[in-house]
Amino acid sequence: MSFRVNRRRLLQMASSAIAIGSLPLCVGKAAGQSAGQLKAVVGGGAFGRAVIEAFVKPFEAESGIKVTVITDDMSGTQIAAMVASKNVTVDTAVRNQSSALELSRAGLLEPIDYSIFRKEELANIADYCKKPFGFGPYVYSWNLVFNTKKLASGQPRPNSWADFWDVKKFPGIRALATGQYGAAGPWEEALLADGVPADKLYPLDIDRAFASLDKIKPHIRKWWTSGAEILQIMQREAADIAQSYDGRALALIDQGKPIEIVRNQAKLTWDYWLILKGSRNVANAQRFLEFTSRADRQAAFAQLWPQAPSNSAAYKLIPDQTARKLATHPDYIGNSIILNAAWYGEVGPDGQSNVQRLVQRWNEWILR
Repeated sequence: MSFRVNRRRLLQMASSAIAIGSLPLCVGKAAGQSAGQLKAVVGGGAFGRAVIEAFVKPFEAESGIKVTVITDDMSGTQIAAMVASKNVTVDTAVRNQSSALELSRAGLLEPIDYSIFRKEELANIADYCKKPFGFGPYVYSWNLVFNTKKLASGQPRPNSWADFWDVKKFPGIRALATGQYGAAGPWEEALLADGVPADKLYPLDIDRAFASLDKIKPHIRKWWTSGAEILQIMQREAADIAQSYDGRALALIDQGKPIEIVRNQAKLTWDYWLILKGSRNVANAQRFLEFTSRADRQAAFAQLWPQAPSNSAAYKLIPDQTARKLATHPDYIGNSIILNAAWYGEVGPDGQSNVQRLVQRWNEWILR
């Protein structure tokens, strides 16, 4: 989900959603739940199954709390509607950092009680994953990837975003993430390609980013809009060099596809577990979030789904072959950049957020 709505818009959408009855997860009156229950939105598919196996089942066994899992997606708008209607039938859910920040600014989340977390676990967790409004138990990344069949053996391989932009040295069909959603655009990559040091990226220079994108635009075959789309592009070998989520590329590599991931200049991001304001089971949700912080649980999750642990101690429990597939591996982390979602939500004197500025600029630029 992109960072596209401000607090007023989020609450307006919540009111509209209530009015038209469009929330399948909110049907009926919210019944009081017992002290031994918890409702959690865990996501669907293999990801949701990994959450259940690594976190939910062991938590139930240890705590005696019955967790009802919801494998449907749940949007920020749905969460806003639940809270606004005081009909909160879900206790905790996973949202990406942009969505989580928006919900937090709108006052729709319970604060996380880090006093119940184990100090030795918290000490090994990156600060950006332990915020007052949410806890992030895993990290993933956007990476430069390329098709190894398209590059002759012994030839130089691209290793930076400057290399991606260098179409003479590294010719081939290219694909980049679209900028139409604002926060998920190729802005950091464009600036890195133009020589901006990784530690000087923020605040992003929007003019410079678009000037850099001007140079690569004629060489982009596809501006992809979702993880599923870039997966198809790579699977069909429709691009020689691309930007991709690391998990999508890893899935193809595990299938024997000729894909290589460049970990240098990876853009790290993460999701947060959130507790909805007005939850009937706040204490149980707090205990569940604490459980996801533990190194052994994050190590188990990483071996079921290729998302990197936020707890560095988890790497002691992960086989090296698996560990080297993960974005926060000690060998990679120093050459990665940390996505600053807070910058995207900052509002200027004109009342526009940075993400709104980027969306407006993109819509004008892409048509030229």
